Amino acid sequence: MTTQRPQPDLLYSEEEEALRAAVRDLLTDHCDAAAVLARAESDAPHDVRLWKTLTEGMGLAGLLVPEELDGQGATHREVAVVLEELGRAVAPVPFLTSAVVATEALLACGDEDLLRRLASATAVGGLAVGLHTAPDAAYRTVRVEGGTLHGELTGVADAAVADVLLVPADDGGLYAVDAPAVTVTPQVSLDLTRPLATVTLSGAKGRRLGDAEPAVRRALRAGAGLLACEQLGLAEWALTETVRYLKERKQFNRPVGGFQALKHRLAQLWLDVVHLRAAARNAADALATGDDVDTAVAVVQAYAAPVAVRAAEEALQLHGGIGMTWEHPVHLYLKRAKADSIAYGTAGAHREALAELVGLRAP
Repeated sequence: MTTQRPQPDLLYSEEEEALRAAVRDLLTDHCDAAAVLARAESDAPHDVRLWKTLTEGMGLAGLLVPEELDGQGATHREVAVVLEELGRAVAPVPFLTSAVVATEALLACGDEDLLRRLASATAVGGLAVGLHTAPDAAYRTVRVEGGTLHGELTGVADAAVADVLLVPADDGGLYAVDAPAVTVTPQVSLDLTRPLATVTLSGAKGRRLGDAEPAVRRALRAGAGLLACEQLGLAEWALTETVRYLKERKQFNRPVGGFQALKHRLAQLWLDVVHLRAAARNAADALATGDDVDTAVAVVQAYAAPVAVRAAEEALQLHGGIGMTWEHPVHLYLKRAKADSIAYGTAGAHREALAELVGLRAP
């Protein structure tokens, strides 16, 4: 007799809705579109003040860290809600890279000291693996020579604000390297709110945390699964703002949103967003429970990127001339959606991974 796995409850709990309301209120007050646009044009795109408010004021940096290590002891479901709201605001903070990806790598290694530092927001962490790397893909490493690290790693997200970098080496270890010991060179990035950089190590000293392979795989899998929640928030913003604009904009003395052709486009987009929400909630629940995680992550990332990109493209096009201007924030959402479409693996890479998992590999 086999025991059937209970169906996950994908609805938001009261606690999750309360967390959403708190984060949204904070972002409304501290992360308006004008401020994000201004930072995107500057040499310091990260909003350090907002990050401190989110972490020191609300304790969000330690959501995944156990309470005995100064964290909140929450689950990936609560993290998913936060990422939805950060996606709605294209907030330029290193939450995904530090509070999720770096934290997951440290949880795999069991390093209590660094987990406490990240949870208490006394340090920002970063995994020195290219943002484009899929959970099951090969990643670059640095050399270990004479007890020091040498090499160059490209496409590392949010490296500019990281206090400690987790660096995979060719001896199979994952090393913690303090930021002053490395050279961080900004790279040209499409997404102005999540900058990339090249990290160069020339004789940097690092502390070995554990084996790199399981830690990196766990971190990238969580990053891919929860990235979908950010993409969901982005798509919801694009849909909501487009509907609002089309209700106000008039042509021939009637709201543009009343035209049948536009209604059909918006209705299809709404369906896509609803489906994305279900897949994203399923991935977050799978990460929280540990049930069928690989499949849930592959499913959501095979679907999320096309929906987020199309939502942003529709928003830009249906906003007309104003949508093409630099002053309107829609271009930030389109760039984030495009950049996210290759982060932690493309949709095609995840479809191939899913085919392997369910035994439908192409001949």
